[in-house]
Amino acid sequence: MALHNWTRVPAGTFHTFHTSWITELLRGLNNGLLPEGFYAMSEQVAGETGADVLTLHATPSSGGSTDLPAPGATTLAAAPPKVSFTMSLSEEDICTRKRRSLVIRHASGDRVVAYLEILSPGNKTSRAALERFLDKAVGVLNHGYHLLVIDLFPPGSFDPAGIHGEIWSQFARSDWRQPTDRPLTLAAYTGGVLPRAFVEPVGVGLEMPDMPLFLDEGDYVNVPLERTYRDAHATLPKRWRDVLEEQR
Repeated sequence: MALHNWTRVPAGTFHTFHTSWITELLRGLNNGLLPEGFYAMSEQVAGETGADVLTLHATPSSGGSTDLPAPGATTLAAAPPKVSFTMSLSEEDICTRKRRSLVIRHASGDRVVAYLEILSPGNKTSRAALERFLDKAVGVLNHGYHLLVIDLFPPGSFDPAGIHGEIWSQFARSDWRQPTDRPLTLAAYTGGVLPRAFVEPVGVGLEMPDMPLFLDEGDYVNVPLERTYRDAHATLPKRWRDVLEEQR
């Protein structure tokens, strides 16, 4: 299914879709996509209603923090993600990052290893709202967790370079500009001292590719975004499905 123009419907309609999409992603990840020892859960941000983000957990027996590949995952070195842009830190950025970074690690119980975030309109309605999202995203990566960000809204006055540009500028000097013909963003990040970014700009009328969700710095699973998007879209009331189809 091709992407819709979500700026044409009320925020509440997108919220309903957002919640359904998280559910479909959980269904897919927990029913065969994740390797044994990993599982996904939805998480609600304090003060908000409905599922906000998807978290990926590893059980104590999964060994997700070891150097061994996660069984059933795709190895980055053998099969790099099929995205348009891959970004790493420059030597200068690495030196700066090493001076200012502290990675906190712990191994207690079922630990979180990754987050999947679907941005809502409210994340970009003000600079303060955007800063809250950026603080969360940067904190996730600084603590060594991995991150997949989905932004189905074009750049606005508070994120003129797009959401990836805003995130990446927290780690490196960046001249990233969102392609004007693909203003929406799918971006996967590995966390830790030296984060990497795998970015696929998309646009209304285009289908989303699968995107990597990293289990560790060298292994990932491909998340079926288009299929789960289609299934979540089908749960919307016909009244709003019709509006979205009219506005492609």
